[in-house]
Amino acid sequence: MIIQSIELCNFRNYERENFNFHEGTNVLYGNNAQGKTNVLEAIYVGGTTRSHKGSKDLEMIRYGQKDAHIRYFIEKKNLVFKIEIHMRKGSSKGIAIDGIPIKNNSELLGLSNIIFFSPEDLSIIKDGPEERRKFIDVELCQLNKAYLYYLTQYRKILKQRNALLKQIQTNNELKKTLEIWNCQLVDNGKKLIEYREQFIEELNEIMKRKHLSLTGGQEDVDIKYKPNCRSMDFENQLFMEEDRDLYLGTTTVGPHRDDIIFLNKDKDLRKYGSQGQKRTAALSLKMSEIEIVEKRTGEKPILLLDDVLSELDRNRQNYLLENIKGIQTIITCTGLEEFVKNGINIDRTFEIKEGTSRQNEI
Repeated sequence: MIIQSIELCNFRNYERENFNFHEGTNVLYGNNAQGKTNVLEAIYVGGTTRSHKGSKDLEMIRYGQKDAHIRYFIEKKNLVFKIEIHMRKGSSKGIAIDGIPIKNNSELLGLSNIIFFSPEDLSIIKDGPEERRKFIDVELCQLNKAYLYYLTQYRKILKQRNALLKQIQTNNELKKTLEIWNCQLVDNGKKLIEYREQFIEELNEIMKRKHLSLTGGQEDVDIKYKPNCRSMDFENQLFMEEDRDLYLGTTTVGPHRDDIIFLNKDKDLRKYGSQGQKRTAALSLKMSEIEIVEKRTGEKPILLLDDVLSELDRNRQNYLLENIKGIQTIITCTGLEEFVKNGINIDRTFEIKEGTSRQNEI
């Protein structure tokens, strides 16, 4: 799986620019605030329909413009697909695959598998559970259409149930309709819990191996799933907490409150790990994602590295670069000196300056 090219029109600081990528290692370099990360963001939007930063469509449209376009070509199993995305002010984005508009954004997910690695990924390890749930959901939605369906349904039902809980506070007659939403929430929520449990179990096995290799056998790491409630207990716990939910006007039980925990010798890395240990765990996690994607899809993912090398010491740099051989990689950095110094293979470079690019073949 590779991305052949991407064309940007009024996206972020790009008026109109086209990038033709090599199937190997591509480097976008230039000073800060020139637009390097914007290219990676556009690729990620093209694969997942959303920004890796959580930006709204309006924020990605070039200042002073009414809309923005992304067009890119992806090669998968010897087939080439054209994906076009149109973002408009005051309207939902339009998406077309091979010129045919799709009705649901979810139809795009899974067509390409993209792994984005940036210094901000430390937030998965060190921040609150919302970041870790987001990590699980993004990965599973790309790999499993069934999971995407159940997650979409669960979120819709949860929103409806929460709205009803608030309405019941002023109109108790509505309480008799609560059971309908409870049943639907449980049916979809149980599926999410089961899929997450299987995914984390698979991820833990791979991550332990990767982490041991990265640390020279010195550190062992475990990733554990911490469900808010077990699948078999969800219905009963929802019933037990109903009075509390009615009082608070929100649903306090379910997979929307799940978490995962990273352990080093039974100690929570989030609380007790050093900055270096957290960086190592984040790197191990991303390397594990690559293996899972290849295992599940039979193809290597597209890897986006946003100024990551500057955050890693020489040992971690070498480990990362050794493990991404054979994977199409697009890297951002401020200069090429580090690559030349370390003899790192580069296939194509793009010098980025104020929203324009100059391509160079190596």
